[in-house]
Amino acid sequence: MKASTVFDCSLLELPKNHNIKGNITAVNNLKEVPFEINRVYFLYDVPGGESRGGHAHKDLQQLIIAASGSFDLIINDGNVKRTFHLNRPYQGVLLPPGLWRELDNFSSGAICLVLASQIYTEVDYIRDYEQFRLYKYDSSEGRSV
Repeated sequence: MKASTVFDCSLLELPKNHNIKGNITAVNNLKEVPFEINRVYFLYDVPGGESRGGHAHKDLQQLIIAASGSFDLIINDGNVKRTFHLNRPYQGVLLPPGLWRELDNFSSGAICLVLASQIYTEVDYIRDYEQFRLYKYDSSEGRSV
């Protein structure tokens, strides 16, 4: 099995600086996240009942944040599933590579902010769940990949 499991994911509490005029949360490379941020993207206007994700990454690390509204992040390591309900802009889930992820249950107006360790590279994606399981578990030799 690849080293990462659902228990390697952690909910990070990001610094929240309170001011009567509003709050601010800053995220810095290699400080609040343990990787250098090379790509930032966000998902929004997800229609009710739709899900996003449905893939894994071979090398990419991510910090996933509900910048607005809420959604569920479902992580799967091939054996165990774990769900995080994200609904605070000062919290995020640190996601190592080698895990299947799905985003579901988006509230109206939800914005999913993703800070990624790499720029977009299609070869890093595993988009088929059975291919993901083969990647995680080398069944032909019964040993870890």
